[in-house]
Amino acid sequence: MLKGAWDLDVFPDQWESLMSIIESRNPKNIGINISGDFGLADGLVYTEYTSFMDKLPQAYQERVVNAENLAISWLETRSKSELELYPLVCKIGHQILQEAFSLDVITPGETTTDDVVWWLRDKVRELKLDTWFHPTVSLQRKDVEKFDHLRSFSKRPDQQFIQKGDLLHVDFGVTYLRLNSDQQQHFYVLKDDETEVPTFLANAFKKSNRLQDILTANFKLEATGNEILSQSLETAKSEGITPSIYTHPIGTHGHAAGPTIGMWDQQEGVKGRGDYPLYYNTAYSIELNTSSEIDEWEKVIRIMLEEDGYFSETGFHYFDGRAESIFSIPRKR
Repeated sequence: MLKGAWDLDVFPDQWESLMSIIESRNPKNIGINISGDFGLADGLVYTEYTSFMDKLPQAYQERVVNAENLAISWLETRSKSELELYPLVCKIGHQILQEAFSLDVITPGETTTDDVVWWLRDKVRELKLDTWFHPTVSLQRKDVEKFDHLRSFSKRPDQQFIQKGDLLHVDFGVTYLRLNSDQQQHFYVLKDDETEVPTFLANAFKKSNRLQDILTANFKLEATGNEILSQSLETAKSEGITPSIYTHPIGTHGHAAGPTIGMWDQQEGVKGRGDYPLYYNTAYSIELNTSSEIDEWEKVIRIMLEEDGYFSETGFHYFDGRAESIFSIPRKR
């Protein structure tokens, strides 16, 4: 428990109280909450900074340092109880998606992608949970449309009727007991003459599973986000995979404190946030995609996956497993 140190009867001015504490403890360094790279570690406004420095005795001025790494380390580290709770948070998200992408919710030819989005929002509220971002549902199919990363999210059409033969993609997350999840999965609506997901789509999906394995195998203590990104992309390309990696920490914030491992438009590395190293007991959303040329559809498609897990002394582990195939609608019996 934090104990307050400002006694109004002794120090009517809080700055005088703070200076008294500093002088009594005579710290080697005085860390302040500023950062050029992490917004989560940049909470000291300019007026407070100037007031602080004006009041701080000259003898301590040179001891003022950027406490960015301390702030990020404190925010990114998951406690034992949080690591025990997180599998439940992710399981809830997975269960909601299984219900949302079923014939209980989707009627091909009648249900739109936006209908599913709002079903997800209603379900979250029904369960008295929350979500830290608005879900998205997009689709790829045999048509003349080319894949556009932004189109799947901010530029996607308001409504698209879901048809048999569509490959659906969802981006969804819940918030429970202050912890956030972030999940992306794929579902395929079977045609009348199909009993399983077409092989050409299943094979495309395997490439993204493989990219997940390559990425998490490169999680090493104190490796930077940019080092992990570079090594993973190099390995994937050597295996004939066309990769894109944009993985981020997760926790009490959705896009949380810790190393950024690529961004969808910065595959060469992310200056600053990508230079931060990896530490144990931290959580991540493994977010990425691979592109595949699909002859049957005469186009390139993307398999975009995202699953949450944590990094510890024993390596990387998913909180509630991961999707290892495209789910069919309806499911195979």
